[in-house]
Amino acid sequence: MQDTFYITKEILMRTHTSPMQARALETHDFSTGPLKMISPGVVFRRDTDDPTHSHQFHQVEGIVIDKHITMADLKGTLAAMTHALFGSKFAVRLRPSYFPFTEPSVEADITCMNCGGKGCSVCKGSGWIEVLGAGWVHP
Repeated sequence: MQDTFYITKEILMRTHTSPMQARALETHDFSTGPLKMISPGVVFRRDTDDPTHSHQFHQVEGIVIDKHITMADLKGTLAAMTHALFGSKFAVRLRPSYFPFTEPSVEADITCMNCGGKGCSVCKGSGWIEVLGAGWVHP
């Protein structure tokens, strides 16, 4: 999906924070309760820098494993997180999307900060700004 920065033939810069999921799954004792984990970190990819891409950026991953978790739980968590980060005055919407590592997958958008949802050049007339991707991971 993306090129990576290699330091040597055996060492590369981290392209995702996803490996933390495997570590958490490997070490968690499910007899003590559900797994709930957040993994923030700086990641590096050989992207050409432009207004929407950077070769270095922060990624935050979260995973929850419990019985009876639904898409409503994911939607509520994403809404709470985006409101905490950007403010509660911004509406949040989820759109179906595709990521090879989640199923189902969604993109989360918030109301454009520049035009308040009316449409402008920042949001390309849509009234929305994409802020993250999400979905179900199948361990």
